[in-house]
Amino acid sequence: MTPRVTIQTQDFDLSTEVATLRSGNPGVGAVCSFVGTVRDRNLLEGVVPASPTVMSMELEHYPGMTEQAIEAMVDEAHRRFDIVGARVIHRVGLLQPMDQIVLVAVASAHRGESFQACEFIMDYLKSHAPFWKKEQTPEGARWVDARVSDDAAAARWGLPGQGVR
Repeated sequence: MTPRVTIQTQDFDLSTEVATLRSGNPGVGAVCSFVGTVRDRNLLEGVVPASPTVMSMELEHYPGMTEQAIEAMVDEAHRRFDIVGARVIHRVGLLQPMDQIVLVAVASAHRGESFQACEFIMDYLKSHAPFWKKEQTPEGARWVDARVSDDAAAARWGLPGQGVR
């Protein structure tokens, strides 16, 4: 059985993950997915133009604790939405611009539930998952603070803002 949540250093294949999520369930009528990637610059809130070039990003986590927190997010999505499955993969370690960071995929009978649950999990993930990221720029390394917009997205679902990232 494929786990619902995986934290890994290696890349992932969207097609393989979606096929696995749908596998053996003829009741799946919709699969929505989100893939987040590393940008070449950090679009800091309130800063125009965008901040200096991001040469790399390093993501850290607490093994065990991070997976447990994300499993709770997936459980909450199952409670809120009529979905049949979800898959979350989050990468850690050193990443370069254009690398894939995160996958959220959700299967349901109908597209509306799948779209909502995918967005809910991603908003929850951005605001509550215990990850820490550090960007390397020409000016040096810097830890990336949580965004006000991520907390606002979580609040839309009735989730408190935590500013973890």
